[in-house]
Amino acid sequence: MNFERAIIIREKTRLEQLIERFNSKAQAKFYIERSGGDFNFYEIENEKFYESLNEVQKSISKHLKLKIIYRSFLPTYIFTENDLIVVLGQDGLVANTAKYVNGFPILGVNPDTERYDGILLKHTPSDMNNLIKEVVKGVFETKKVTMAKAELNDGQTLLAFNDFYIGADSHISSRYEIEFKGKKEKQSSSGIIVSTGAGSTGWLSSIFNMSHNIYGFNTIGENEHQSQINWEDEKLIFVVREPFLSKVTQTDIGFGVITKRQTLKIESNMPRKGIIFSDGIESDFLNFNSGSKVEIGIAEEKANLII
Repeated sequence: MNFERAIIIREKTRLEQLIERFNSKAQAKFYIERSGGDFNFYEIENEKFYESLNEVQKSISKHLKLKIIYRSFLPTYIFTENDLIVVLGQDGLVANTAKYVNGFPILGVNPDTERYDGILLKHTPSDMNNLIKEVVKGVFETKKVTMAKAELNDGQTLLAFNDFYIGADSHISSRYEIEFKGKKEKQSSSGIIVSTGAGSTGWLSSIFNMSHNIYGFNTIGENEHQSQINWEDEKLIFVVREPFLSKVTQTDIGFGVITKRQTLKIESNMPRKGIIFSDGIESDFLNFNSGSKVEIGIAEEKANLII
């Protein structure tokens, strides 16, 4: 690939968000300290982020032009094959970015290794000087990550790097009709989670943990309670959360593996408050109310992480 410029994707720091909320740093500090919080924590975190950002910019500018955009601009920004996409932030920012970059390579950089796990952030700012030289030369490897795709009957689509939630947007029963492997039934539940391999250590794993706590590890074989699948596997796992059995709702379809040949179909029976969102970002959603049908399958697009 012939990279001509780097696009650094970032999010506002928590200090910057506090200042926006309270109109000034002084007012934000007063509120946090009056509530018993440690405002110094936000200042140190903000300082560390900007140290990392400056180091990354300095390394990149020796080899490429660069531009910085905030996460909120991702849905409307047009990326090209000549853009090197650099994500500087938490793991979730990589997941959110991957849905909008058409499979172009993503370089994840961890700005604060003491605070962020960095599962998707394989590099640090100190790596960048040598790393950028190699990437510009085309000397790098990538890891392909399977993503999920939701397609509504009106043509709207949404991708997920980690997982989808399908159900009500609040703590009320999600009502829908579910179809899988030729079987169909009406359900009332706390919603459906569909997870990719990358997301299988996240929300999906917490559902498995809950079920293990209820039934006990002694009654479940070691191989039966593994929720994790490989990032590149061409499959997704879905789980129905807390399905309720009644005269009109069933619970037989509760878990399954989605493949290229076997999709999951759901029809909403919720007059309002139905929603589909991806990767824990509730603002990244599709409305899913009565009359809406969705088919969940494996996306043709792959996330492409530089390792």
